[in-house]
Amino acid sequence: MIHSDERGSTHFVDTDRTGQFVVAYRKAGTHNARHYHKELSKGKNPEIFILFSGEITIHWFDVRNKEKKGTCKVVAPAMVTVRAWTWHEVIAEKDFIIMELNTLEDGKVDSFRLEEEEIRSKK
Repeated sequence: MIHSDERGSTHFVDTDRTGQFVVAYRKAGTHNARHYHKELSKGKNPEIFILFSGEITIHWFDVRNKEKKGTCKVVAPAMVTVRAWTWHEVIAEKDFIIMELNTLEDGKVDSFRLEEEEIRSKK
């Protein structure tokens, strides 16, 4: 296990066949992500994750063009792709499990947050 808090837990799996990827278990009602990526990491350009179980709502907007924004509901099983420069927030409508097709290092070097007032003005 990498981390655990009130939202759930995060793990990684590393195999000689696929390399490292992230698996996250999240609890209903929690808010996750709330960041965007700048094309600095191959694993986050685009960010791809597989929703194995549960249901989520994703709020998103293009940080370079506030006219491009939206909300979508996703029910497992599903694959989700988030393009670079897209701020995204994942809300757990039900407990969910995802596998991110990237490494922990990808997330460390290519995840950027906005101030709350910037988020409110673009949503």
